[in-house]
Amino acid sequence: MNASSQADRAPDFVVIDVETACSRTSSICQVGIVGFRDGQEVFAWETLLDPCDEFHAGNTRIHGIAAHHVVGQPIFADVHATIDAHLTGRITVAHSLFDKGAIAAACRLHDRTPIETRWLDSVRVAREAWPDLENHKLGNLARFLSVPHRHHDALSDARAAGWVIVRAIEHTGTSLAEWMAPPRPVGPAPRAAADGPYLGERIAILGQPRDGPIAHAIAALGGTIHSSVGLTTTMLVVARAEPFGRSVLANAGYRRALKAIADGRRLRIVSAQALGLA
Repeated sequence: MNASSQADRAPDFVVIDVETACSRTSSICQVGIVGFRDGQEVFAWETLLDPCDEFHAGNTRIHGIAAHHVVGQPIFADVHATIDAHLTGRITVAHSLFDKGAIAAACRLHDRTPIETRWLDSVRVAREAWPDLENHKLGNLARFLSVPHRHHDALSDARAAGWVIVRAIEHTGTSLAEWMAPPRPVGPAPRAAADGPYLGERIAILGQPRDGPIAHAIAALGGTIHSSVGLTTTMLVVARAEPFGRSVLANAGYRRALKAIADGRRLRIVSAQALGLA
């Protein structure tokens, strides 16, 4: 295969996940790597590793890998070249940057060159794509997205994190290149106007940041923007059309608002669309 055809078939991004034998991040005992192109999986690779370290019982309870499983398996130094070939020069996704640190630590321990790649944290992507989910742990995301998943198996975790990226691109319309751009810092909430129909209302917004367009529209009508549902919040505005989906119903702020209403507090939940703001 010539160089141009190899480039044509190269993945858009790869995903890596590692499991470790103990609290030392260098103690990698399993690696899984999955490549994605055009929204589809194009390759998968995984291996057990002898971590050259002890196994802690707590780690084994999490992933099921014990010392006897890695007898005769390669060490990290043996597979460094393979990992390097998959990752170097590409976008590499990991669900949190634990895996980035583990790979760097293993390179140092085994006296191998650092792997040069551009990292993308799928936790950050998920938080921005589905801000109203209660949490963005990989297992919860896999259930939400109906992605088959066996938690704490390196290959299955890598595959699930890859589908998080694919679905986030589809859901938001934000391209991979745009996800790679530094995240925009959230600015201060806009100041409430001196008059308007929402004067005196203390309003939290679910599904948009405190400096987003809905916040500015509410502030222009006299409403005071709160960062989250608190004791003095009088309205929760949901940046989704009704009926609300699972990601809203499972959101911690939404559930706090429901509890406040059940406790008799003056608080209402309304969609931005119902208010004419979306």
